Amino acid sequence: MSATEDKRRAPAWRKASRSAGNGECVEVATTGGTVAIRDSKNPEGVVLTCSPETFRSFLQTTRRGV
Repeated sequence: MSATEDKRRAPAWRKASRSAGNGECVEVATTGGTVAIRDSKNPEGVVLTCSPETFRSFLQTTRRGV
């Protein structure tokens, strides 16, 4: 696989919109019907995945402060 092909397959990671700007935040990406979540300080580390529905439920719960 070439570097160009690899970049096309790489997920487009986004930082949390409420990130404090100190480098300690969560990044998310959509990958083939799942949501991937990683620690921005350790991009080569563990990546958690879940369904879009589960992630949406997580966001709704955290926004309510429950």
